[in-house]
Amino acid sequence: MIASLRGTCIDVSGSAVVIEVGGVGYAVTVTPAHALTMRHGSEVFLRTAMIVREDEHLLFGFESTDALQVFDLLRSVSGVGPKSALGVLAHMDPAQIANAVASEDDAAFRKVSGIGPKTAKLITVALSGKLVAFEQAPKTAVGTGTAAHPASVDVVSALVGLGWREDAAQSAVDAVVANDPGAAAMGTQALLRAALGTLRPAGAGR
Repeated sequence: MIASLRGTCIDVSGSAVVIEVGGVGYAVTVTPAHALTMRHGSEVFLRTAMIVREDEHLLFGFESTDALQVFDLLRSVSGVGPKSALGVLAHMDPAQIANAVASEDDAAFRKVSGIGPKTAKLITVALSGKLVAFEQAPKTAVGTGTAAHPASVDVVSALVGLGWREDAAQSAVDAVVANDPGAAAMGTQALLRAALGTLRPAGAGR
């Protein structure tokens, strides 16, 4: 079982990355937002889940232990495979998933490609009481009076990885959270896209 990888990123394509460890390249599937934080030649550390099937061995990578644990819990739900579980994590972070389950908000899961109404409802039922450790109450952003988005830190990190200064990245995320009525419902990937839309072309913010 491969539980983690620490090595050099040698390829990034969409949500597929290749991490070289000791001369061996491991193909790993991550969320699109996570992939945006990686660059060829950068050193990365991933917590991983290895899925063994008759015809293939698959590796899925995560930035945090929380994300890995939620991924495993999602896969325990009937009808939710590893790709669908990763799709949920691409749309929502662990805290948002936990809060959606706690509030029985199956609509949040229906927005994920590959998750139908029945499966979405089953997720909220099957995981009820199992995600309490990941629940997060809304926090107030210092000096803004707006609710801080749970994915803000990850999105700022992704933007810095893409070349923008941290202050510019933080301002872009804060602007989206403060001004977009739908920001609270955005997952990491959606918030990243929205923040990118407020920034000047890549390189201009360096």
